Amino acid sequence: MTVATRPQPRPGVLDIAAYVPGKSSAPGVDRIHKLSSNESPLGASPKAIEAYQSLAHDLQDYPDGAATALREAIGHAMGLDPDRIICGAGSDDLINLLARGYLADGDEAIHTTHGFLMYPIATLGAGAKPVVAPETKFTADVDAILRAVTPRTRMVFLANPNNPTGTYIPFDEVKRLHAGLPPHVMLVLDAAYAEYVRRNDYEAGIELVATSENVVMLRTFSKIHGLAALRLGWIYGPAHIIDALNRIRGPFNVNAPAIAAGIASIRDSAHLDRARAHNEKWLPWLTAEIEKLGIAVTPSVGNFILLHFPETPGKTAAEADTLLTSRGVIMRAVRAYKLPNALRMTVGSEEANRLTVKTLAEFMGK
Repeated sequence: MTVATRPQPRPGVLDIAAYVPGKSSAPGVDRIHKLSSNESPLGASPKAIEAYQSLAHDLQDYPDGAATALREAIGHAMGLDPDRIICGAGSDDLINLLARGYLADGDEAIHTTHGFLMYPIATLGAGAKPVVAPETKFTADVDAILRAVTPRTRMVFLANPNNPTGTYIPFDEVKRLHAGLPPHVMLVLDAAYAEYVRRNDYEAGIELVATSENVVMLRTFSKIHGLAALRLGWIYGPAHIIDALNRIRGPFNVNAPAIAAGIASIRDSAHLDRARAHNEKWLPWLTAEIEKLGIAVTPSVGNFILLHFPETPGKTAAEADTLLTSRGVIMRAVRAYKLPNALRMTVGSEEANRLTVKTLAEFMGK
């Protein structure tokens, strides 16, 4: 069989640069502090762990395909209509579901320069074209996004706060963006880090979804809930979009232990408060201490920071990464995000945070 006669992927698939997750190991190092994937240093709620374990003897049973109890728990906690919620195997699953449902060959979907890598991957996988809108100071630029809109535009992805930069745009700017989009263009508000934001001018997207026909909001249990291993996320959207997505999603796209853990977690407000308090303490501390070393830090409202290193030999991001890894501190290289001289660091435990600052001080000769 020749290349010409064997099965061929649809156009766009071979243009995809496969997503590469952050590394999680450091050979030869006894104690690892994994700060590469924005995981919660507090872990999951003990109540979520108990709920997960309670299903160990029922693994032969299919889960509820509609995740009804989980949608109802989310709706109760957030004041939302459960019928306008879809759950999925993490935000990645839901991003792909949106692309598959609403993008066709030749369509365009916009994302920003340093936006989440899954946006162009899902766009190309659906046969559409990813269009990059420039950012300003590592922040989404509404005017640049609107200038990128063409007659072929069908979707705009906006991570707010953005990963990996940690920046956000105020709700007034989100509303201005929405007002400038044609009504047939879907605005996808990815609010994976919304629970960490402490800004009076921020809104995750609930209000805009509730009053619009072309806006959806993505949320996840992977970050502040500490359930990344279970792959659990959800969409809140207009009834007509939810109906369309339910027609194409997998019938059992969320597993039963994840459903049980998600319900317990969203009800454990005390655990979420502890996670927020930990982040509120250490995010500004890390930012200030690292900036003292001569390393620029992009102001972040998430549970991570973006560190910018000099291009000077001996002081580069790659060299810093090598030293940090040798000390058991694993960060995320972000070259794939067009940030070759930066590293992304998750806010970790006190031990991890202090070790990171100490190692960086040594690296910078301070």
